[in-house]
Amino acid sequence: MQGGDGAAPTPFVKQRRKAALVLFSVTLIWGATFIWMKQLLNTLSAPIETHGSTSVVAFLVGARFFLALVLMVFLIPSSRRSLGAQPVQRGGALLGGLMLVGFFSQMLALDDINPSTSAFLTSLYVVMTALLTARASDHPPTRALWWGVLLATTGAGFIEGPPHLTWGVAEVVTVLSALFFALHIVATQRWTTDHDPLPLTVVSFAVVTAGAWALMLLVTASPRALVGDVLASSGVWVPLICLGVGGSFFCLLMLNMYQRHLHPVHAAVLYTFEPVWATLFGLGLGLVPFTWWIVVGGSVLVLGNVVVELAANSSIEDNTVENDSKGDLGSSS
Repeated sequence: MQGGDGAAPTPFVKQRRKAALVLFSVTLIWGATFIWMKQLLNTLSAPIETHGSTSVVAFLVGARFFLALVLMVFLIPSSRRSLGAQPVQRGGALLGGLMLVGFFSQMLALDDINPSTSAFLTSLYVVMTALLTARASDHPPTRALWWGVLLATTGAGFIEGPPHLTWGVAEVVTVLSALFFALHIVATQRWTTDHDPLPLTVVSFAVVTAGAWALMLLVTASPRALVGDVLASSGVWVPLICLGVGGSFFCLLMLNMYQRHLHPVHAAVLYTFEPVWATLFGLGLGLVPFTWWIVVGGSVLVLGNVVVELAANSSIEDNTVENDSKGDLGSSS
């Protein structure tokens, strides 16, 4: 958007717009991950019955992040630099630990609830991110950002009609995963702003892989049999590779590289497009029936994102005017 004087957008504005566009594409793939995870769990009903859902989910989470780790190390050589630096190791360990709990609890609960319910409950991280930012950040959410949070979360909740939740264990565990995703958004903002996001991503992927597989070894009597049963199951490889390449490698790399250019609440509100895509994919695959709530909920969600975008543009313009005024005062003194 050009200013009132017709001036071209500043490099900062261009970078912020690019970041918003990239993170929007991330939500598209994240929406598909709910379908891929559900397909995996449905396909692996026999191994889950034999070895238990905890051990199977732990292996799957570790497998998708191991694939992402391999891709990072071999496709992006610059990601291997500074791996020995203590700040990179600490930040990567923190980000990886938060992701491990978030993704493991989300996928474990998904075995007992449908993808749309999981997507909605996971989207509660938007409200949680705003609350965490309001409490701990030097730049708490503005009133406009709070309105965007309210609209986006409401839209996500009603995209398939008024939510009818039975608060069982799976729902509570999914809300727990949302809390850890909110913590991850806030931590990502801090660590990727001060440090190179590429080695941070490598370390975080390694932590998730090692943590998930360590959990599998702890809870599984025969790990070798579990791995064999899972990988030999029909229909496992395609969704697992999609999760590793798309959901982990691409999405989390882009998040680490570009989220730092947005306010964390702005990014969190943008992520609420995830249940929209999950619903649309489910609709296309015949997993979700069409209702007008999809249009209503989606429209309210989009409105929330528009409010946040306008608030961000207004903030940039205000800062630009303030800086220009200071410059004028400085030049006249």
